[in-house]
Amino acid sequence: MQRILISILALSIVGGALAQQIRIMGYGGQDPAILVRLLDEVIGAELAAEGITLSYEPLEGDFNAALFNALSAGTAGDIFYIPVETAPGIIATGKVLPLDGLIDTSPFIDSLVEAYTVDGSVYGIAKDFNTLAVFYNIDLFLEAGVDVPDEHDTWETFADKLRGVDALDDDVYGACLPAGFDRFGAFAFAAGWDTFDEAGVSNLLDPAFVEAVTWYTDLVREGAAIQPSDIGQGWTGGCFATDDVGVAIEGAWMLGFLRNEAPNLQYGTTFMPIGPSGERGNFLYTVAYGINADSPHRDAALRVLEALTSPEAQQWVLEQGLAIPSRTELADNPFFLEGTPEATANAIVFEGAADGNVLGFQFGNIGTDWMTPINDALVAIMTGQASVDEALTEAQRDLTALTQRAR
Repeated sequence: MQRILISILALSIVGGALAQQIRIMGYGGQDPAILVRLLDEVIGAELAAEGITLSYEPLEGDFNAALFNALSAGTAGDIFYIPVETAPGIIATGKVLPLDGLIDTSPFIDSLVEAYTVDGSVYGIAKDFNTLAVFYNIDLFLEAGVDVPDEHDTWETFADKLRGVDALDDDVYGACLPAGFDRFGAFAFAAGWDTFDEAGVSNLLDPAFVEAVTWYTDLVREGAAIQPSDIGQGWTGGCFATDDVGVAIEGAWMLGFLRNEAPNLQYGTTFMPIGPSGERGNFLYTVAYGINADSPHRDAALRVLEALTSPEAQQWVLEQGLAIPSRTELADNPFFLEGTPEATANAIVFEGAADGNVLGFQFGNIGTDWMTPINDALVAIMTGQASVDEALTEAQRDLTALTQRAR
């Protein structure tokens, strides 16, 4: 039904003069409705004048499994989403068109382009992205008489501020820290650690990684921070909305949640703290548009990709509060300078893509299963079931076995 809706919308603009229809495969949820609006309000008339219409096919359920199946069966769309976490595996199928010489990647944030670069070739253009930032509860810090987190914080000063808020009350904690690499990993990068070394190996016993794990888990073990589940929450945003924690490490996706669930919460946002490496660490969470190497409408698909990631399209997406744009030229956009908590948060998330050791949220051909041994280790340490050395030794063994099976 969603595919038909978008096609009808496009045809009404074209007036029936359909030359080429480009199929786009992406997520369900709000994405189909967003594409309809983007087509209707921004790029539809221009594409229609060129005889191009769009149909959107949401892949429900396990998107990655559905996309791999479609690529294997030869039924994939002309354009499809490439999530950063599974990009290496999708590109390895040979079904993604290299964009070198076909699309100008220079207007886009370097780290986003790098996340979709394999052996020197670019395979996707990020449609939008997120990074992590420090969200803090202004009232709790004021009540504790502690300076709010700021861009100059190191791990040491940041931890001291969390301890100051924790001292307020037995039911208040400095931060909500989950036992997951999807948040902890940014701190490992700030210690100078990379997901894979030059040989493609993940070394969890690297001193930098051990230092990051120790610092992160110690905050929970000493009580300055709490895991979400320990206060009946499923994620850090839920913790933050309750006024039980001073800090949450999240991306701009939390803004809509806070708007709906905690409209009276007074919060601020700042950059991730500076780690032992002298830099901040951060993740790039993103999805790119890729083009099917077997598309019978390659030129039209390239034209659609350009339109979907054009300055006009990204400006519209930004103004709607839907996502952070991937083009560098939008860094000074007036939207970021409005002075509201949401605008400030969005600006900090945008700048986070080029601030420090920023790596894509991806794990080679293994995919997100790569995180499981580390997540298990963090749980074991935070709950006192194992020491840092014991947990990481076991995690390294499990990760090595997982890597060998994936080869």
